[in-house]
Amino acid sequence: MINIKRETHTIDATGQAVGRIATKTAMLLRGKNKPTFVPHIDAGDIVVIENASKVKFTGNKLVQKDYYHHTNYPGGLKRTPMKKVFDTKPDDVIRRAVYGMLPKNSLRGEMMKRLTIHA
Repeated sequence: MINIKRETHTIDATGQAVGRIATKTAMLLRGKNKPTFVPHIDAGDIVVIENASKVKFTGNKLVQKDYYHHTNYPGGLKRTPMKKVFDTKPDDVIRRAVYGMLPKNSLRGEMMKRLTIHA
């Protein structure tokens, strides 16, 4: 059995772009910053993001970007503007960005459990 030692990283999101925070967070959750990185083992660290409501958006993303989900019914494509999501739950914008950057397999759920975001 491999002995996994997890560290806790705290990231202050004040004035930083969402994508920059998300890439740094995804790398830490995955464990790519460690010399013992292996793609099939979840040996990443714990990440805490603070001040998610003070994050910066580049360009017109806050106005133009939309989040989509489908209800699995005919014509059930739902659209939610990023501005509405950010106003109600600012941590959800960063969470969605990190979620999309992690590998699309069974390890992703376990990695997301180690992410804590404080608005």
